[in-house]
Amino acid sequence: MSGEIYDVVIIGNGPAGIQAAIHASRKKTRVLMLGRIENSALWNAHVENYAFVSGISQGADLLHNGLEQAKSFGAEISPVDVLKISQQDSLFHLELESGKNVIAHALIFCMGVSKKKLGVPGEKELAGRGVSYCVDCDANFYRGAVVTVTGDRSAAVDGALTLLDYAAKVYLVADKLHVSKELMDRLKASKVTCIESSIQQINGDRVVDSLQLANGERLETEGIFIELGSKGALELATQIGVLLDTESFKYITTNRKQETNIAGIYAAGDIVGPPYQMAKAVGEGCVAGMEAATYARKMKKQPE
Repeated sequence: MSGEIYDVVIIGNGPAGIQAAIHASRKKTRVLMLGRIENSALWNAHVENYAFVSGISQGADLLHNGLEQAKSFGAEISPVDVLKISQQDSLFHLELESGKNVIAHALIFCMGVSKKKLGVPGEKELAGRGVSYCVDCDANFYRGAVVTVTGDRSAAVDGALTLLDYAAKVYLVADKLHVSKELMDRLKASKVTCIESSIQQINGDRVVDSLQLANGERLETEGIFIELGSKGALELATQIGVLLDTESFKYITTNRKQETNIAGIYAAGDIVGPPYQMAKAVGEGCVAGMEAATYARKMKKQPE
């Protein structure tokens, strides 16, 4: 897999990602930050407990200001999602929603942890019994089955395409898709059956057997993958072998340098655990940015 090479690639552009981009860029490294700021938990938040910022600040304004600051130091910003990550020797290869590939000497995960739920009857009751939130984790359990994916962004479309390698039939349920043209073209050329609707209820006694859709249709299926938004920490970490915490498997495990178990991969912000506060995310982003830049320069054998 070929692609443009960066010293540091940051996935996620909330407070941790932006601060990481600022500090990594200031160490004379080429930095790329991926993701959409509206996916940050800060986007709709009101901030009044962050030092040096008096009064109540709008999260969206802070994010926009941070992006401009990161760009002023040389960071490149691309509002696209990451679909897949692999490692070849000491380099990390990322497949993007846009269809392009990029290569990094160092990676920083900063994309948060929350997995959105549908909030429909049957979802909680059948979780783990046909209801899944991770295609990359559970696809192998559905070989030869009829499965459904729901979601309107890149995670859902990529998940549906991935499931074609396992399942006998794949449905994608969404009112309207919001993905890149390249990803949409791949979907249209595939054997995924798309249904313009939403899920109102998940049915099943002991396991999932069908879905009730808003258009009145009852869709028979053996599994429902809820993939709302972009690829999260769990999916991408699973692909590359990054260790999660052993209690909840929700957070990436790091040391005080924000290093993971894989050399060259760092993590910061909500993705490494609570408290979910901007101040913590910014501090960890600072450390991760500096450490990742130092690592990348060392791998390139550049003098400090």
